[in-house]
Amino acid sequence: MLDWLPDFLREELSPYPGRVALVFRMVVAATLITIVGMTFRIPYTFQGAIYALMISRESRQATLKSAGTILLVTGIGAAYLLIFVSFVINSPLLHFVWVIGSLFLAFYAISALTNYTAAVIFAIMISLGVPLWDRILPSETNVEDTLWLCLAVVIGVVITAAVELVFERQRPGDDVVKPISERLSAIERVITRYAEGSHIDAATNEQIMQFAMRGTSLLRRILRRSDYPIQYSVEMGVVTALVGRLVDLAATLTQLRVEASARDQKRLRNLASALANIRNELLNRRIPGPLQFNTDEGPANVPLLREIEHTVSLIPQAFAASRSIPDSLSLVDDIQRPSLLASDAFANPDHLRFALKGCLAASICYVIYNAMEWPGIGTAVTTCLLTALSTIGSSHQKQILRILGALVGGVVLGMGSQIFILPHLDSIGGFVLLFIAVTALAAWFMTSSPRLSYFGMQIAVAFYLINLSEFRMQTSLEVARDRVVGILLGLFAMWLIFDQLWGMPAARELKEAFISNLRLLAQFAREPVSKDLKAATARRFALGETINTNLDKVRALADGVLLEFGHSRTRDLALRSLIRRAQPQMRVLFIMQIAEWKYRAQLPGFELPEAIAVEQRQFNDRLAESLDAMADQVEGQSTGAPQTLQEARARLERTIQGYRPKGTSEGSFDALLLLGRKIESSILSLANEI
Repeated sequence: MLDWLPDFLREELSPYPGRVALVFRMVVAATLITIVGMTFRIPYTFQGAIYALMISRESRQATLKSAGTILLVTGIGAAYLLIFVSFVINSPLLHFVWVIGSLFLAFYAISALTNYTAAVIFAIMISLGVPLWDRILPSETNVEDTLWLCLAVVIGVVITAAVELVFERQRPGDDVVKPISERLSAIERVITRYAEGSHIDAATNEQIMQFAMRGTSLLRRILRRSDYPIQYSVEMGVVTALVGRLVDLAATLTQLRVEASARDQKRLRNLASALANIRNELLNRRIPGPLQFNTDEGPANVPLLREIEHTVSLIPQAFAASRSIPDSLSLVDDIQRPSLLASDAFANPDHLRFALKGCLAASICYVIYNAMEWPGIGTAVTTCLLTALSTIGSSHQKQILRILGALVGGVVLGMGSQIFILPHLDSIGGFVLLFIAVTALAAWFMTSSPRLSYFGMQIAVAFYLINLSEFRMQTSLEVARDRVVGILLGLFAMWLIFDQLWGMPAARELKEAFISNLRLLAQFAREPVSKDLKAATARRFALGETINTNLDKVRALADGVLLEFGHSRTRDLALRSLIRRAQPQMRVLFIMQIAEWKYRAQLPGFELPEAIAVEQRQFNDRLAESLDAMADQVEGQSTGAPQTLQEARARLERTIQGYRPKGTSEGSFDALLLLGRKIESSILSLANEI
């Protein structure tokens, strides 16, 4: 039953470019923080060590920005605790209400804040600061401990930022473009080898399989947590999804028998050339030119060749919004991603549902450990909040990783070291060696793909909570027992609320999310519904943010389906395969809708004559009907056939051609016409998949 496990671990734990250096920097930062904390007897050192594993390492600018955010949010969190507790400290009922409200606020921040680092820090400040004020101690002592908490953060941030700046990587390209380029290069080598009639060499095969195993979740997470302009984030999100699909196709191709004819080899050479051109354009920060492969030469002997060509041709279309009007800027392009809240923070009910579920789980833990008068298991609340950082789009896979990580980090390494190792150590130096070994192990797992990375994080959190909660080597098993029980209680509460009482199988949630995305795209096609440009723009950003988030959510849920078993597994895997094939088409359609929205909203430079505007509205109504019909089809509902999108596009084309100057083949509205054709093509491809 577990025959797959050795190969799985080998693939996940094998080195890849940059992994050793990344782990080294993580270990150095966490170790220095621990040495400073234990030498100067600073409480809450574990918090600074955890931050050393969480802080951004994308670039010098990202590191400094992440460090500044941590310091700022820590100050805000401390001020929140000290100010609000002064109003409730003398009333047990108000104090309880304030605690529950604070937990709700922390979970809402995790879901709704665009700045991931800010969400992490605020959640941790709440989880650690609130229990401080439950203690029956003088207020001065609680204030002092709150300030110690802030000092531990400052030490962790300063040391981690310094380490990152000292060991700064000197690489061209940012952390989105460079990994995409590496994947395109690997795919290009596979295609080139087949074009030459050669077999794939072992190094190329291993690299493409590693890329397939690692997926693109890290790239999507970087985009989601960055403050890039929304348009850039969405466009690169589409490119990331398409390149991920190409990696999967290339990995599959390497496992098949390929006998390319002379005609196929010519097509493969053209394909390799197109991949090289796209890669160079992206590295030089230029928009790739449109691609059109000749697919009228009949079927190819090379499996998946037509699908690979089609996917490659979609990559330039991801930049339709930037290419729609050359050398012109609209107010939409100039609006940056909100610095704090997501555009749909108050429009997307998923944020509220997530906050309610998380608050309920943490509140259960809070009530249990207070009712039992067992403050030692207060780590349950911290566990709930730390667990929630990876619970959005949760699956059984993540729950398994959390439990196994807690057992390995808390029981095997935490309690095991207390029994067999710590009694024989009498200096900080000895403990540091143990700390380095555990942190290196955790960091190596953390740099795996999303299928395994949270296991490493949970190892570190469990070990640190046991051995770094005080400024001495902890040899009492009672303390370790309480920490582990608290961690397991928090995990149990999260499992109970998120997966059992308020959850659903990943396959069912995947299907509902996919249907929801189709209906959201249909809703986007009907925008703007308001004639007020400011209100229409705000609604466009909120709806676009929801669609972009949900498209990422579908990919995460698709991974979770693999971990579910039962009589419906075959059907669920078939559904997963269908949805994964349809995802790139939906992303391309979304980016083209963003470009076309400028015309619908009549932005400056995108105004349309009344006749064209009417036909465009009819076209988008048919587009919305087609998307709703697809959603009905996936739901299993019968639906009447809507008016065809092709007819609406043909009428729009005839109307636009009527505005062309006589004797010319081009007009000022041909960009809109091109978008209409591409949208129609994407809808047809999506309909064929479904």
